Amino acid sequence: MPHFKRTAAAVWRGTGQDGAGTLDGPSGVLSGTPYSAKLRFQNEDGKAGTNPEELIAAAHAGCYIMALSFQLSNAGFPPTELRCSATIDMDNSGSGWSFEKITLNLVANVPGIDTGKFMELANAAKAGCPVSKALSAVPIELEASLG
Repeated sequence: MPHFKRTAAAVWRGTGQDGAGTLDGPSGVLSGTPYSAKLRFQNEDGKAGTNPEELIAAAHAGCYIMALSFQLSNAGFPPTELRCSATIDMDNSGSGWSFEKITLNLVANVPGIDTGKFMELANAAKAGCPVSKALSAVPIELEASLG
């Protein structure tokens, strides 16, 4: 499969401050998922609705550990479990909101691998993951451990 496309859609109604929108995608996972400025900036725990940063963080964490699973398996170290969270630090000190950095926090269970080889493959996956490549304008840090 040398090429494929993925699509998601958004609808927004109203002003930036008071409006609201929904997100949809063909898988149904985002079916009518609400988002708004209030949910994005005033809802500290993030549980009232999603936001673009949460979606990008989820995509990055998921893409990264899938890429790492391929790296590890191809090197002869199939993982038992990979857990990753991605945290996006936002900054509003310049000319509007921007991504300051992304931190990938990885805990991996990989039988038979030493720390050096693990870190080599973990960093290679970070560099090669398609979402990391797409976000390359943002510093991406990796905190990885074998657990």
